[in-house]
Amino acid sequence: MNFFRYLVRLSIAYLNRFKGLIIAGTILGILVFVFVNFLRPLIFGKSIEKIGITGRHHTDSLPIWIQELIGDGLTKVNENGNAEPNLAQSWESPDKGKTWIFRLKDGLFWQDGEKVTSDSVVYQFSEVEIERPDEKTIVFKLKEPFSPFPMAVSRPTFKKGLLGTGEWEVTKVSLGQGNFVQKLSLKNKSGDKKNINFYPTEERTKLAYKLGEVDILYELLDPKPYDSWSNNTQVLEDVDIDKVVVIFFNTKDKFLSDKSLRQSLIYGLSKELGGPRAISSISPNSWAYNPQVKKYSYDAERAKELFDDVPGELKENLSIGLVTTPALISIAEEISRQWKEIGINTFVQITAGIPQEFQAYLAIFDIPTDPDQYSIWHSTQTTTNISRYENPRIDKLLEDGRVELDLEERRKIYLDFQRFLIEDSPAVFLYHPASYTILRK
Repeated sequence: MNFFRYLVRLSIAYLNRFKGLIIAGTILGILVFVFVNFLRPLIFGKSIEKIGITGRHHTDSLPIWIQELIGDGLTKVNENGNAEPNLAQSWESPDKGKTWIFRLKDGLFWQDGEKVTSDSVVYQFSEVEIERPDEKTIVFKLKEPFSPFPMAVSRPTFKKGLLGTGEWEVTKVSLGQGNFVQKLSLKNKSGDKKNINFYPTEERTKLAYKLGEVDILYELLDPKPYDSWSNNTQVLEDVDIDKVVVIFFNTKDKFLSDKSLRQSLIYGLSKELGGPRAISSISPNSWAYNPQVKKYSYDAERAKELFDDVPGELKENLSIGLVTTPALISIAEEISRQWKEIGINTFVQITAGIPQEFQAYLAIFDIPTDPDQYSIWHSTQTTTNISRYENPRIDKLLEDGRVELDLEERRKIYLDFQRFLIEDSPAVFLYHPASYTILRK
């Protein structure tokens, strides 16, 4: 008891002696907090990033990385290609993939301060019935089972317009002809800003940098001439293994319907034309990736042997038209040169979009986050099946893969899908392309 009284007296004496210092320290701490959070941006200026990117987008089709600055989805995709909680804390399917029930996290708010409820979460899917039994539960009822559905709701959702739940809030949208976005202004709670300018071509984007309209360029395919501007410009290279440069063969073409000719063309190519080698339509990051597929390493002799197996009537007047976009013209010309070396005449054509009629089409393919590629390779998908490909075995694997809920069983399905697709050669996967970020120092 005496010891306790001693401690109390000692504490009182300490406070009496140093109370001025304690009060001053408390006031100083408060002032530092106010300075850091409120006065610093006013004195030293807020961070403003002036960004330029290439592409024409409406407000509902902005690049996914911009959408993710502004908003969140019910789920998010991790580095292995699996769905993780985001706005939703959990989900389940009580009937093997036909009904999906998502439950929202607590304490979520839109950027206007309103609480996130099931009624304010907006997703639009065709042939999907949506129910909201309470403010924290959203139920999606599909007509057919669909195991990748949790990936489908990883896309950010917006309450209205571009009002989301993300760190960055849209303050202004400028639209141009055709209602394409010309400029997007964002800010965060610290007062930092991003002004994102959109340009129709990569050349126009580069010009904007030269003119000082922007200080950062994202996702350039060609770093020239900035790779030589060492004094005031930094160039960062990033290989995107979730994209692949691919040649789609029109399997309904009178020449390229022949598998031996397609494989001859594949063996006749050196695949490392612009980045690390790609061997599949599924990302190496994915849990479903198959590294054991046929590699088709460059083999001019094998290419010629397969060409000899092509029926004689097909060889008469054989000429392959390779269609591509302006960004890949140099790659297309190199492919044409290599095919001519094995005796197959090739000419290059330029297109602004996916051509309706073609023999071979060189393009950059955005690999879906889920291994389900039904829309790209299934014979019923006449609009999105670029190669016009038909194969009953591939159809069955794609059908099975999108209804199987067990991850290991799905993986086995997609391992087989890749093996049989690449053997049949409706396309050749060349390399994962690099993109470049340009920064003004």
